[in-house]
Amino acid sequence: MNLSRRHLLLSSGLAALGTGALAACSTSTSGGGTSGSTATALWYWNGGLSDKVVAASKTRFPDAGITPSVVGGDFKQKLQTTLTGGSFIPQITGVKGEDMPFFRSVADKFTDLNTLGAADIAAGQLAWKWAEAQTPDGRQLGFPIDIGPTAMFYRSDILAQAGLPTDPTEVAAATSTWDDFYAFGQELHGKVPASFPVPSLSAVFQIIVGQISQRFVSEDDTFVGDSDEMKSAWDTTVKAQALGINANAAQGLDAALASGVTAVDLGAAWHALDIKLAAPDTSGKWMVANNPVKPTNFGGSFLTIPSATKDKAGAFEIIKWVLGTDNQGEAFTDASIFPADPAAWELPALTGGDAFFGGQKTIDIFGPAGREVPEQYVAASDSAVSAAFYNELTNVEANGKDPAQAWTDAVAAARDIAQRQGVK
Repeated sequence: MNLSRRHLLLSSGLAALGTGALAACSTSTSGGGTSGSTATALWYWNGGLSDKVVAASKTRFPDAGITPSVVGGDFKQKLQTTLTGGSFIPQITGVKGEDMPFFRSVADKFTDLNTLGAADIAAGQLAWKWAEAQTPDGRQLGFPIDIGPTAMFYRSDILAQAGLPTDPTEVAAATSTWDDFYAFGQELHGKVPASFPVPSLSAVFQIIVGQISQRFVSEDDTFVGDSDEMKSAWDTTVKAQALGINANAAQGLDAALASGVTAVDLGAAWHALDIKLAAPDTSGKWMVANNPVKPTNFGGSFLTIPSATKDKAGAFEIIKWVLGTDNQGEAFTDASIFPADPAAWELPALTGGDAFFGGQKTIDIFGPAGREVPEQYVAASDSAVSAAFYNELTNVEANGKDPAQAWTDAVAAARDIAQRQGVK
């Protein structure tokens, strides 16, 4: 089973449906951590921060008593449970990008970072990313760690075998619309039948949904998953199945990447590491071009300060240092964490050529993509509601279900889930 970060992101959209547990949770004056403790507990997940930077922060702030904890398992659930219980709350904690819509709904559990000077920092950063951690009334709950601008990874050797262009600019020009992409993919698969241009329907749908103006639930908390725009996104996605160019590799992507079955893979900047780990023997054969239509964003997380934290100013100083420009460059080198700070994109760690990608300077693709990501409202119920659509896409590709019936069933199931979430 593929355990890439993209797989985990998609899986999070199929998670359990309960998201209201914190709404009536008890308050606490524990101040975070064990009562009476002066340590600064820092929670994050494996790969969420650079371990080297975290270790260095203990030296940089010797009086803070920074105590890092790499929390395994369901990070959201563990943080939610801790905040609900009101004890052993960390002074600083990560929040995954896909979980921020939920934690925005319980904003009182977190510190407004604007009261500590975050607005001045945000002025020179990516507005769309900072907006993901803002409440409707303007409170800033999170300081961005990273982003996941998307692009198209492809095997240049397989494209060459099919007689297709391999230069990133030419590939992007040939696949600038989804119709163009599918025509390109048909030619690829027709010339090299063992290779496919679409890894899975879910991978395409996630990209297209990120390109449209509205997702599954609107800002006024109304279900809009049955919109004409969403239906068009669905129809464009399932077209890959009708054309026979879907590798159906959602549950075996690593093997498909290594074998060349997946010759084109749509994903975020951090997905480069997944490909390197899955297919080390293909080094030098991959390249990156813009995705069809426009870039979107997958993932990208935040550091936050729970409202129970006593020394909020001290915690914010730690966050600013850990996520400073140079340290974001270090995090990219250490753990392929793509910086949320555009200034870090100018560092040598990001501007050098990548041998795995044929020496290409991939920042030339991901940097502009990061600036062009469209803002989208993501409701707290988005993951739960969208799960119905991803389930039905699996039925289409794995079980041969009729796409029209799958759409009808997806909308019905999603509307039912939305209603149970309190969505109009």
